[in-house]
Amino acid sequence: MVEKILDTAGQKGTGKWTGINALDFGIPLTLITESVFARCVSAFKDQRVAASRLFNKEIGKVEGDKKVWVEAVRRALLASKIISYAQGFMLIREASEQFGWDINYGNTALLWREGCIIRSRFLGNIRDAYEANPYLVFLGSDPYFKDILENCLADWRKVVAKSVEIGLPVPCMASAITFLDGYTSARLPANLLQAQRDYFGAHTYERTDKARGEFFHTNWTGRGGNTASTTYDV
Repeated sequence: MVEKILDTAGQKGTGKWTGINALDFGIPLTLITESVFARCVSAFKDQRVAASRLFNKEIGKVEGDKKVWVEAVRRALLASKIISYAQGFMLIREASEQFGWDINYGNTALLWREGCIIRSRFLGNIRDAYEANPYLVFLGSDPYFKDILENCLADWRKVVAKSVEIGLPVPCMASAITFLDGYTSARLPANLLQAQRDYFGAHTYERTDKARGEFFHTNWTGRGGNTASTTYDV
């Protein structure tokens, strides 16, 4: 039956609204936004058919034990779901702090147990995590969820890498592991990005050898004088 359903996904707007809120609050809600974009891509049915012919697109085959791959996909999906919940609670926490809502995150998780599209078997575990630490910033740092993420990591990477290799789009799984890799990196290449921002827009930058909150500007071309943009974040 599933194969007879046209591969164009509709949407009512909840994902879009959530993504807009995340951007407004500066929260990297990558899985929900990627899922919205994936639906948008699916809606380009005629264009996709034409492009598949133009590029002679074919999904490659996966070699190996099917049962092993199915289990790897299951583990990759589980880890990705945890990241999605973690990002969602990051957004809820930011909104709660900005609006003074004083939300009980554990009780919030239990609200989704029935009659909700985001209900999950581990909502009780999420409640336990926030009861143990009401100030938990990242759900993945809770011992229970950290253990799952670490145990699933190898299969997660394998599934995403193989999908890219054979040309199978997995935007949410790929986005989830990319987020975790970024979030757990003590140093990122954003220093180059900030240098570029200072070069083309005089947006200034902080330095690793100076205190946080102190901003600098470099006259990269020798023609800009001392003009600098204000130090603001959207």
